[in-house]
Amino acid sequence: MKPSSFAYLKAKSVEHAIDLLGGADDEGRLLAGGQSLIATLNMRLAAPKLLIDLNGIGGLSGITVRSGTVEIGALTRHAEAERSAEIARFAPLIARAIPYIGHVAVRNRGTIGGSIALADPAAELPACLLALGGEVEIAGTGGKRIVAADDFFKGLYETALGPQEVLTAIRLPAATAAARVGFGEFARRRGDYALVGLAASARTSGGALADVRLAFFGVGATPVRARRAEAELAAGHLDGAVAALASDLDPADDVQASGATRKHLAGVLLRRVAAQLTQVSP
Repeated sequence: MKPSSFAYLKAKSVEHAIDLLGGADDEGRLLAGGQSLIATLNMRLAAPKLLIDLNGIGGLSGITVRSGTVEIGALTRHAEAERSAEIARFAPLIARAIPYIGHVAVRNRGTIGGSIALADPAAELPACLLALGGEVEIAGTGGKRIVAADDFFKGLYETALGPQEVLTAIRLPAATAAARVGFGEFARRRGDYALVGLAASARTSGGALADVRLAFFGVGATPVRARRAEAELAAGHLDGAVAALASDLDPADDVQASGATRKHLAGVLLRRVAAQLTQVSP
């Protein structure tokens, strides 16, 4: 199929992109990597009147580590983050997750900000952002604002982004010697969206886990924190954590898998990822 007709403009700055969104009467879409948007355009699942290309804007890509924080610009390609020594050292959960995103061609064009802004409930990076307790930087007509990951994902492909706002960066706490992370997913084929996935973070404290955050994806309309399971795992009760998923998660049946199958797989993943959390990061 071919997309419906649309106008195309290349934004010169973030402020220009915001102005263009305002003039599009809620019928403008932002183009970053385009790995999801172009497909939805071609299938006519999206039919914007105006496509606003962000790729000419300087200063929206790159990885910076300072003051205990990892900042990743919105236009940073997955492949750049995958090769980054800073990501490997200070954001190891992101480093573990990125190889699961699509395939090499997708990672060469797809962007960190695009994945977070799209908020596909089966995608890896939104769950990682949630598991790490990160935050999103957003620019709009009123200037910049910061939204915590726990408040950013609102519903199916719905986020805290307003109609005239642009996601400009994400920020994550830089990993310390006490930080522990874990990641896993089940998919029918490598590169497919996950049937169930889990991104997790914690820190070691006196030989035990503390500040456990478990973010499941592929099990709801948004990435889901399994808060009862977090408490059980922090208390050292792995079996209790797995049992708690029965109330933490409520995945629906669909053509890919039943809700019961996804719950079972979530428990299997939790056991595997919990083992990763007890390992010392390289």
